[in-house]
Amino acid sequence: MTPTPAVPRRKIATRKSERNGPEEGTAPSGEVLSGPEETLAPQKRTAAFHPLLFLTRLAEGRAGREYPDKQAIYSQGDAADAVFYIQSGKVKLTTVSKHGKEAVVAILQEDSFFGEGCLAGQPLRMATATVLQRAIVVSVKKEAMVALLHRDPEFAERFLAYLLSRNIRMEADLVDHLFNSSEKRLARLLLLLANFGKESKPIPLVAKISQETLAEMIGTTRSRVSFFMNRFRELGFIDYNSGGMHVHSSLVSVVLHD
Repeated sequence: MTPTPAVPRRKIATRKSERNGPEEGTAPSGEVLSGPEETLAPQKRTAAFHPLLFLTRLAEGRAGREYPDKQAIYSQGDAADAVFYIQSGKVKLTTVSKHGKEAVVAILQEDSFFGEGCLAGQPLRMATATVLQRAIVVSVKKEAMVALLHRDPEFAERFLAYLLSRNIRMEADLVDHLFNSSEKRLARLLLLLANFGKESKPIPLVAKISQETLAEMIGTTRSRVSFFMNRFRELGFIDYNSGGMHVHSSLVSVVLHD
């Protein structure tokens, strides 16, 4: 009897996952710092939030305007009746106490919202919004913004996520002020201004910001900021000139150093 030929065992091929190429934000030595999550294995991320795509759907209640440097968008005490979105440029939020002391609350970059306090019933502006770098700003009337939030669940979800992430950032800023030295606070601020730790790409050249503004934001004197900036430059952490400033990856060592 002729033996039945053995049936070859079927090989199960295991397909290696395709790599996505260079990780976003990676850069050769000497370029600006990318976020820490970008040095790990590629992870699935949610689709980018592009608020302007939603805002352009508004038939009325929306207006865009270009502002030059140092122009006020609104002042502390003005009626709060609109939400603003930065399409390009930078905006500085400042507040003045009853005794006349001014403090920088935040420096907001492209794709940021501000003035949303009106949605929670805030009748007057609690801060002054001033253009720090020539900007295009979209204003949306309170009524139109409320209608959009009710009508478009996707926008409402993304907008809420944006507000929550900014609140987390503000809490981190408070902890930074309470527990870290002025040198660490300055290093952290420079990294944030260069988009360190964000999903968007780092900024190759951070626009020029006065040392007075940096001092106000971290709660120290201009002379201390000048001292630390010079030391950071001598150590190769930053480079700056009349056009702006480059922030290098090595600056993170100041923040992580105990």
